[in-house]
Amino acid sequence: MPRFNRLLITGAAGSLGGVLRKGLAPLAKTIRLTDRADLGDAAPHEEIMPAELGDFDAIMKVVEDCDAVVHFGAAPVEKPWAEILESSIKGGYNVYEAARRHGIGRVVYASSIHAVGYVRCEEGADTDTPHRPDTLYGVSKCFVEDLAKMYFHKFGIESALLRINSCFPEPTTRRHLSTWLSFDDLMQLVERCLLAERLGYTVVYGISNNRERYFDNDRVRHLGYMPRDNAEEYREKVEANTAPGDPHADEVKFVGGVFCEYGHPDDD
Repeated sequence: MPRFNRLLITGAAGSLGGVLRKGLAPLAKTIRLTDRADLGDAAPHEEIMPAELGDFDAIMKVVEDCDAVVHFGAAPVEKPWAEILESSIKGGYNVYEAARRHGIGRVVYASSIHAVGYVRCEEGADTDTPHRPDTLYGVSKCFVEDLAKMYFHKFGIESALLRINSCFPEPTTRRHLSTWLSFDDLMQLVERCLLAERLGYTVVYGISNNRERYFDNDRVRHLGYMPRDNAEEYREKVEANTAPGDPHADEVKFVGGVFCEYGHPDDD
């Protein structure tokens, strides 16, 4: 039985947005989809509303009449500052402010491991670890996490901030053996964030039940998220296809991986 009348997914044309578009369908009578990229044809239960996240008036229309927002739209990786500012930072503000004005009480936001990318692998992190962004992309995730905290304390909008790790059909690198998030576990996590009786302001790591995972979700057991998949099933294949990295290289030392090796994107 659908739990929502209308559920909004931003970034619905992206790789993870496509997973959510299909997986969240049973939760709502209508799934509203938005992106600036082509979303194809709408299914009978879908509404398609193209929009730029940086366009406040457009986002106000997109958010109207929705019961909750799954905000996965933004620059998907490190990009020049102008794009990060427009789509990720202004876009994050526009979504939260539109949610406030339309009386929406819950937002599930795709944050990232890169909000804490400069945590050393041997240290690990929990959901109280302070921000250590590794890129402008990571900075944008920190901004929206803090924005969500303000909107929760000041206006009562509950948020889940999903620090998503490496979400792919299967792990392909040695780092992924620690950071992999399966599509099935992503779906479970988003569902739990939408359906939990109380969400509050919750930071949670989007990671599967990997033996070598860097992150600890013990403080957010109220979500009921219990990842089922484990990168160990792919270890033999991954290690056969990839050589060990240099333990003194930034991409191996820090949880942000190769993002910690990037220079400023506007220098390119």
